[in-house]
Amino acid sequence: MEKSAFLNELQDKLVLLLKNSPATDIERNVKTLISQGLAKFELVTREEFEVQRELQSRLRTRVETLEARVQELEKRAQL
Repeated sequence: MEKSAFLNELQDKLVLLLKNSPATDIERNVKTLISQGLAKFELVTREEFEVQRELQSRLRTRVETLEARVQELEKRAQL
């Protein structure tokens, strides 16, 4: 048997062995468990996160403006 043919046959047998090994089942089970675990979290997409962050930023600016206005009105009321 030629060296190249022997190596090819060995490689084929190793690939077949790995496909049928418990490692494949373990990997599939771990992926399933991770997917199920992540599904329990209330995750949002990056786009949804960015929209909410922008909204929060605008609201913060609005609150700061209103707080300054209230302070000004309180100063006027004290005079």
